[in-house]
Amino acid sequence: MGSVAVALGTWLITATVVIAASPSPAPGAADPRSSGQGPGLVGDPLFALVAVVGIGLLSVVATLAWVRLTARRRA
Repeated sequence: MGSVAVALGTWLITATVVIAASPSPAPGAADPRSSGQGPGLVGDPLFALVAVVGIGLLSVVATLAWVRLTARRRA
């Protein structure tokens, strides 16, 4: 317990102030994703939609297959 207190005290004594970047935007900074019309869409939204639907269908098929293969067999 004493070593934990010594380590904590040493850590607190040697702690220094860290200066981070300002949270305000830099003057003249523009959004690099579009031509000045707001964020816009980045990437291919149709591909993302197809991927999400495909993953959903794959999970349904896998679940149904698992239930079918692990069903109790009647004697």
